[in-house]
Amino acid sequence: MSGIKYDKKRLPIGLGILQIFIGIGAVPAGIAMITDPSGRSLGMFVEMLKESPFSDFLVPGICLLAINGIGSLLGGLASFQRSRNAGKIAIGLGIFLVLWITVQVYWLGIHWLHTLYFSLGIAELGLGFILRKGPANKSSLPPGI
Repeated sequence: MSGIKYDKKRLPIGLGILQIFIGIGAVPAGIAMITDPSGRSLGMFVEMLKESPFSDFLVPGICLLAINGIGSLLGGLASFQRSRNAGKIAIGLGIFLVLWITVQVYWLGIHWLHTLYFSLGIAELGLGFILRKGPANKSSLPPGI
């Protein structure tokens, strides 16, 4: 069999590092949006939200802090502890992050950070599926793989 090998020891660690990275980025940004809903402390302005249902950054900040921040940190902990639910948690967090970024791009336009975090969300989602399913069964692979 060729291709990427499933490593039961390294995959949860890699996933955990990814989730901690996402969480560490989201926590301070979420706190800043909650403490200053105008967005000015982050170089943003409420005018950016004119196409969105929000009048300021408070609700987005709460979501950012709770799900992408604290949720990702807890997801990382679950991955490091090799929790049996780590894959499911990663799938949920990955889906949320991809949707979060997609909505931001729709309402705010694109920024290089959107590309980065969208890619991280896809990676988290994929690693979550791999961790949840375990190693591929050779009989389930297409011929030649």
